[in-house]
Amino acid sequence: MEVRPFEIDIADSRLADLQRRLLAARLPASLDREAWDDGTSLAFIERLADHWQNRFDWRAQETRLNQLPQYKAAIDGLDIHFVHQPGTGPAPLPLILTHGWPGSFVEMELIIPMLADPAAYGGDPADAFHVVVPSLPGFGFSQAPTDAGVSSRQIAELWLNLMRGLGYDHFGTQGGDIGAGVSTWLARLFPESVTGVHVNYIPGSYRPPIGTGSPTVTPEEQAFLDRAASWAGAEGAYAQIQGTKPLTLAYALTDSPVGLAAWIAEKFRAWSDCDGDVERIFTMDALLTDISLYWFSNTIEASLRLYKENRLRPLSFEGAERIIPPLGVALFPRELSMPPRSWVERVFDVSRWTIMPKGGHFAAMEQPALLADDIRAFFRPMRPSP
Repeated sequence: MEVRPFEIDIADSRLADLQRRLLAARLPASLDREAWDDGTSLAFIERLADHWQNRFDWRAQETRLNQLPQYKAAIDGLDIHFVHQPGTGPAPLPLILTHGWPGSFVEMELIIPMLADPAAYGGDPADAFHVVVPSLPGFGFSQAPTDAGVSSRQIAELWLNLMRGLGYDHFGTQGGDIGAGVSTWLARLFPESVTGVHVNYIPGSYRPPIGTGSPTVTPEEQAFLDRAASWAGAEGAYAQIQGTKPLTLAYALTDSPVGLAAWIAEKFRAWSDCDGDVERIFTMDALLTDISLYWFSNTIEASLRLYKENRLRPLSFEGAERIIPPLGVALFPRELSMPPRSWVERVFDVSRWTIMPKGGHFAAMEQPALLADDIRAFFRPMRPSP
């Protein structure tokens, strides 16, 4: 595997095109400019678009992100972008972190140094990791599939080849959202290579074996299934369209930066521990850096289509199948509907289950120190003895 250094450098012409589109944006009417009941607040989008056009400095974000050691490599026919931050401790453990939608590799910007150099943050240098953060295919600067879609299962195969190409035959995995699914597929398919799996979300498609030969569904588990169904009915329309007709939606999001921003910003507000005020957790610059990556990559259709691919290949189990590598779960209070531990233990060897005091779906951005502490604690027993 040939690894090539990479730096972000968006052409001036693309920045100028974005400015033209923002200037010409046409906004819808709203019965209540401030409310979020019908979708992203009109007043918020007006402020965000104004900030994007008049105060957001992409070049400053670009310069900051380029401080991360970024690379590209051709893996199974796809040009994959990734951050590779070697650890500084005596025996760093290789760890691959995978983001989700509508996130990107910048979700991990704050947590990367905490894991690679824990001593710099008051931690034990023996807890250091060699940190690898790839961009999912069709996200950020990773090439989108052109001949066929890829699911989280296939991405797990890409990530195995990436880690082996970097010289890591044994490694840990971590992720949330789609990244949790990829991390779990890695452990399911390649248990001999995965030392452990840490997640801050249980994939929505996860279904353990139930019915004949399996334990009966407990009242707590049934309550979770009822909550999940209720949430899907009230909040899951985005997943239905992305999982069935991603291309139709992609026309609008590819053509309109304001439309793209509204689609993504709504999720950052709804899924984070912000009490309805998204700017209490994320600055406008942080939101727009992530949104701009989706805009400049011009591959929104591929990121949406991943939902369809995963719908066709759900993380479901039958019979007595179990995941061999141990699992750690960090349960943040404002996460999407999460199952009880018993539901997860039907398939996984759960060795750590931590109830977090605060935080939501975007844990690595919202509470990076809490997440880093839990990752370190989970993997500590799996490190070789000194």
